[in-house]
Amino acid sequence: MDATTVTVTGAAGQIGYALLFRIAAGEMLGPDRPVHLRLLEIPAGVRAAEGTALELQDGAFPLLRSVEVTDDARTGFAGANIAMLVGARPRTAGMERGDLLAANAGIFGPQGTAIAAAAASDVRVLVVGNPANTNALIAASAAEGVPAERFSALTRLDHERAVAQLAARLDVPVTEIEGVTIWGNHSATQFPDIAAATVGGRPAGEVLAERLGGADAARTWLDEEFVPRVAKRGAEIIAVRGASSAASAANAALRHVRDDVRGTGGRRTSAAVVSRGEYGVPEGLVCSFPVTSDGSGYRVVPGLELDDRGRSRLDASVAELVDERDAVRALGIL
Repeated sequence: MDATTVTVTGAAGQIGYALLFRIAAGEMLGPDRPVHLRLLEIPAGVRAAEGTALELQDGAFPLLRSVEVTDDARTGFAGANIAMLVGARPRTAGMERGDLLAANAGIFGPQGTAIAAAAASDVRVLVVGNPANTNALIAASAAEGVPAERFSALTRLDHERAVAQLAARLDVPVTEIEGVTIWGNHSATQFPDIAAATVGGRPAGEVLAERLGGADAARTWLDEEFVPRVAKRGAEIIAVRGASSAASAANAALRHVRDDVRGTGGRRTSAAVVSRGEYGVPEGLVCSFPVTSDGSGYRVVPGLELDDRGRSRLDASVAELVDERDAVRALGIL
């Protein structure tokens, strides 16, 4: 089988480090898919990425055909079948949102251009670096000639957090939970939704009400504990760990790409993809939806019901995405 070229940006960072060895081991693309790894870094990170490349070589992974480190975007994306855009400019003290968007536009715009110029014709792009949804919009807009549906942003981490929180509250294995949805932006405005989820094949809301002593208690837990904790889990981890999520983010990125290219087997998951107007989300926004894949890319699942509460939460998150898009437009980037 021909080897797949996977480019990872920000490869010297903690997420990249947690991700690369699992890709080399076949956890993302399967035990029969050889890979070429391209590690793309800024000049200051090249030395550390070269150390990671040495460790990858020392792992003697049977599927790993080559490792290349570069700080040149066109070289990094040359022939890439999968591009995982992990590196981003973090928000620092005193930085306004417009400053953050402008800084990341200076990263993801040129990367989108380089992907269009050098990547393989079948390239699929996952944006992990935050603000992921709008960074994906910027990269897709700059990648002239690459279909917008090839770009997605990571909300799988939020999805897994929601599954884990629900499983813990109900004291069931995570494998019993299906159909959770993350709607909207990868931010505190996101809406983790269990309305169409099941637990052991039964409606999740019904099971939750039984365990918590009624529908009102279930609703209180959802509104006051579940939704805010999932949405703010990243901040909770920073407060406890002293650093942002790394291994869990890498795990979610791996699962996102795996399901995108190998299929979900009919299961629903969550991913931020370019809207075509589904569920009233303005066309062109990169928004998290319920999705499935048959291996040819994620598709939005139609026809799920949103009650007034869910609609309000989705609308609020979409409004934030519109604000981010408009702020980027004001900078002359889109």
